[in-house]
Order: sequence, then structure tokens, then C-alpha cells
Amino acid sequence: MRELYVIGIGAGDPDQVTMQAVKAMRRADVFFVIGKGDRKRELVEVRTAILAEHVDGPHRIVEIADPPRDRTPADYTEVVRDWHERRAELLEAAFGEVDGTGAILVWGDPALYDSTLRMLDHVRERGRVRFDYTVIPGVTSVAALAARHRMVLHRVGEPVHITTGRKLREDGLGAGSTVVMLDGDCSFTELTDPDVHIWWGAYLGMPDETLIEGPLREVAARIVTRRAELRAAKGWIMDVYLLRRT
Repeated sequence: MRELYVIGIGAGDPDQVTMQAVKAMRRADVFFVIGKGDRKRELVEVRTAILAEHVDGPHRIVEIADPPRDRTPADYTEVVRDWHERRAELLEAAFGEVDGTGAILVWGDPALYDSTLRMLDHVRERGRVRFDYTVIPGVTSVAALAARHRMVLHRVGEPVHITTGRKLREDGLGAGSTVVMLDGDCSFTELTDPDVHIWWGAYLGMPDETLIEGPLREVAARIVTRRAELRAAKGWIMDVYLLRRT
């Protein structure tokens, strides 16, 4: 493989795919997709639908099974590092079988809480497969959340902090506005501040999109219940939320 495009495809709405992304997709011969198993098959199907809509030339899809990892590790950083290494090995093997231009379609944006670029650096450092790559930005779930709630992420003169559920539990709520991603444990339920407002969204841009907003004390239980219902029904969930002291 000579060249690779890492293409952000937005938060779930096929209309969020940019013209820059479409042009890059039309240059690719092979699309690499890291599958998440049958329960998350929909994530692959959305990518396939995007290709069917925007790419009319010959191409093929190479699906790579995502290696398992411990979801409740004692050493989170080490477990994720090992997971990335195993993913990189699978990508390296797949790249070595391609003679042409490849592409990886990344949910949201490749630069925000996604590991694809780190894995590609691992592959290049190993030196067994030589290629160059270009990153195409995409609409993030953070931008989609703000748009769907018709809000500005920050108040005048204040910062925006983007973090994870794990770090929210460790560090608490900071100044300004806090966007929380990758929170499988509903960490907002551990906040004790009485004056916090939450804007929450799941499956942003998809047919099952769900939005809840209000004072945290009043809607926290509702979000936890609804999130569990959605996850049980679909087998997976992608959600993000913003917290702000009133």
C-alpha cells in the first residue's frame, strides 16, 4: 500500500460527511474497517451505506476483527497500550496485502478520542509496511451535541474542558464547561454540586438519536434509565454530554 486516507465521517448522520471526505473516499481502492462483533454490526453498516452513497467506482472492504481487551483494568494505560499494539499488528498484516490506495473511515474525527492515528504510527515505526497517510477531519460528537441542543459549548470568556468519564470521577468538575466522552459508568451521578446542568445525547445523527437536558439532580436518574434501555435494545451505545454549573 502506497497511500492511506484516515477519513472522519461524522457522528452518525451520513449527511455530515464533508466534500473533502467524499473526494478522498473516491481516491481509495480498499477500505479497512475494524469490526466490533455482531452486536455492533450497525457501526459497520453505516460505513457501508456511506460508501454506497458516495463511491461509485470499484472498491473493496477489508473487515478486521477488533481484538478483545479488559474493560475494567487495574492499569488502564498499560491495557490500552497493549490493545493498540495488537490492533496495529492486524492493520500491518492487512496493509501488506494491498497494492494501491487505502482508507479508514473513522467515526467522528480522527483527532478526538480515537486511536487510529496512534496505531498507524506504531505500524510505520515497525517499518515492515511503508506508506504515507493523510488525515481528513470530521464532524465530532461534541459539535453534533451542541448543534442538536442548539447551544454554545462555552460561556463568554470561559474555557471548555473535554475529558472522559474516568477522569471526571478522578478529578471532579472543573471551571467553565466540561464535555464528557467515553463514560460507560454514568460518572455524572457521582457529582455532588447542586447547581449543575447537563446536556446529554446518544446516537447523535442516527435514527435512534436521544436527547435529554436539564438540571443534573432532576434528570440524572432519567438519563441512567434511558441509557440502559437503549444499550440493552441495540447492544451498544455511543453518548456524550456537557456539564456546566449554573
